[in-house]
Amino acid sequence: MPGTYDLEDLVLKLSTPFYLFLICLEIFLTHSVDRDSLSARTAYSFKDTLTNAALMLLNGGIDLLFRAAYIGVLIWFYNFQIFAPIGNSYLYWFSLFLLEDLAFYTLHYVDHHCRLFWAVHVTHHSSEHFNLTTGFRSSVFQPLYRFVYFIPLALIGFNPADIVIMYSITQIYGVIVHTEYVKKLGFLEYIFVTPSHHRVHHASNIEYLDKNMGMCLIIWDKLFGTFQEEIPTVPPRYGLTKPTEHQGITQTIFHEWKEIGKDFEQPVDFVTKLKFLLKAPGWSPDGSRQTSRELQKDLQDHGKKA
Repeated sequence: MPGTYDLEDLVLKLSTPFYLFLICLEIFLTHSVDRDSLSARTAYSFKDTLTNAALMLLNGGIDLLFRAAYIGVLIWFYNFQIFAPIGNSYLYWFSLFLLEDLAFYTLHYVDHHCRLFWAVHVTHHSSEHFNLTTGFRSSVFQPLYRFVYFIPLALIGFNPADIVIMYSITQIYGVIVHTEYVKKLGFLEYIFVTPSHHRVHHASNIEYLDKNMGMCLIIWDKLFGTFQEEIPTVPPRYGLTKPTEHQGITQTIFHEWKEIGKDFEQPVDFVTKLKFLLKAPGWSPDGSRQTSRELQKDLQDHGKKA
């Protein structure tokens, strides 16, 4: 698909200076405010930004190495397409955008509610900073399975090349919502994922856990019950509910796998070990740990009693 690579190359050439401009602007704003305002929120860190860049490069390298395989799979399914492609080009691209955004929502939901995939995705949430470079803090191994969620798109008549391009374009939007400098956006809050929505998504406050999963559209979260407004009295606290002890890149990528390994060493049966792997993060057979839903239920019950 040479045309695909050419278009992707164009998207990369246009988006790179756009990103650099916005990041430089955000860094300028970070250091131009007074010290009291700066201490009230998380700013840039050289080490954190370097980690974000390294994770992006690792993710991109795996994506390139694995690309022939996953595009080959999508082409194979495309050859068995159920419907003819949509003839109207405007309707075709709008439908692809809509359905691919839904596919990403589904992927993202599973990443948060199945510990096996959370072990991959957790890297994106591990930073205690929230700025535009956080958008590049990639889930390193996600390219190895992300394409599975796009197979239905190929089956219903969307060209694999177009699927790849649409994902590259929507990723741009997915990056620029990682900022604290854009507040509420009026009526757009009802349709699109905004920085306010995504601040909630990255927060480790119990109220905010596993909320606002969309890439571009917030409508999926509102439809499927995963939406949470940013609460003025609950400022987002970024990072994980249980911060990692060491911040090296190896620990950042593999720390949850190590925790799974510790659970597997427990004297439990095979079915319980499978549950450690497939149930939501925080699940335990004896209730010694809690999932996000259990934590939120406890918080809600406590609020009712108060």
